[in-house]
Amino acid sequence: MLTLAAFALALGLLIAVHEYGHYRMAVACGVRVLRFSIGFGKTLVRWQPKGSATEFVLAAFPLGGYVKMLDEREAPVAPAQRHLAFNTQPLRARVAIVAAGPAANLLLAVLLYAIVNWTGVQHPAPILASPEVGTFAQRAGLIGGERVERAGFDGDELQDIESFDELRWVLTRGALERQDVRLWVSGPAHASRSEVLLQLSSMQADDADAGLFRRIGIVGPFSRAVIGAVTPGAAADKAGLRDGDLVRQVAAVPVRDGQQLRQLIRSSLVNGSAVPAVWKIERAGTELEVTVKPEARQEGELMVGKIGAYVGAVPELVMVRYGAVDGLWRGLVRTWEVSVLTLKMMGKMLVGEASLKNLSGPLTIADYAGKSADMGLTQYLLFLALISVSLGILNLLPLPVLDGGHLMYYLWEGVTGKSVSDAWMERLQRGGVAILLGLMSIALFNDITRLFG
Repeated sequence: MLTLAAFALALGLLIAVHEYGHYRMAVACGVRVLRFSIGFGKTLVRWQPKGSATEFVLAAFPLGGYVKMLDEREAPVAPAQRHLAFNTQPLRARVAIVAAGPAANLLLAVLLYAIVNWTGVQHPAPILASPEVGTFAQRAGLIGGERVERAGFDGDELQDIESFDELRWVLTRGALERQDVRLWVSGPAHASRSEVLLQLSSMQADDADAGLFRRIGIVGPFSRAVIGAVTPGAAADKAGLRDGDLVRQVAAVPVRDGQQLRQLIRSSLVNGSAVPAVWKIERAGTELEVTVKPEARQEGELMVGKIGAYVGAVPELVMVRYGAVDGLWRGLVRTWEVSVLTLKMMGKMLVGEASLKNLSGPLTIADYAGKSADMGLTQYLLFLALISVSLGILNLLPLPVLDGGHLMYYLWEGVTGKSVSDAWMERLQRGGVAILLGLMSIALFNDITRLFG
């Protein structure tokens, strides 16, 4: 129920903001708006404010909306009202009306990011967990426990890093844009602050998924190797582990943090069978030894070890909050960065450098809407901001059925002085519909694969 409610609210808000952008700009340009509709199909609710020429509608099929304006191409217009028709407006007004929808979504994203920045949120501190052997982080000399103070692309000015989420965003952009990332760190292996270079430009990254961070070697923040939520009858319970036990050593391997312990457990199988190991633990100030035999479990195509307990303590948290101007500026910067990254990923998918698996449809969006709402208002606002950017950028693509397609027509008109002919308009519309249906089919297939595969 929460997933459905969160998805409906997100969809309704983002569509309403998009269409309101068109509506508000049309009114400002002197165009008569006949209908403002959220959704398509059968009308569920209809109202018309007193003195307004616009009918407001909530329709049955919610995946979209439209603003219907007075237009001679759709119906006869009385001579006395020609100046109110969309098609009679100067080119600059038509461009502004069409562009206002995507612009409204981008402005909403700026506002949502700014609200999160202003109210503040607790994030994991930018302290690194132990990297796996062979990853970019391990090859760069990181061992775990380092605090990242600054980060940025190689050749650019480094920016202060206040949370692990900020670091993750820099790494995501670096991997997908194939840029080396420099980290300014301090920690157990660094007597003073030092610089580390992650050579992500050599990384073949075509999917923005969890595997991306595993290959980088920075999966999550540092957490102490504490055992919690032991499942009765599971391997941890049989070995005598209890909630709060701090693991110091597994076999002959010293354990630094929860990430390393999780990896040791996962890789504890030999030829698909679990192998017992002696663990040194600390319990209430006393050192103990227990023998733990993980259980072999299927995870995708791999067999991994599991102990039936939560591994790793809650990471150190920091409150990240910004003032009015700085928070708004950071919201603007984040919206710009997400927009640029989205366009680059679309371009890579077009030329085959990125996987089409990155396309998501309504099922994935609904799933993430529910998960983010369950995590709290802040995460839900961040989800809304991300989807709002995606909706704004998607509508700017030069496909004839989208706002970007209409802007493409107007660019032609501005350059040649002639509007696109009706015959060409019809051909382009058909092509645009075909492309859009193809993309929607791929996105829906990806949704089904992710959720039910």
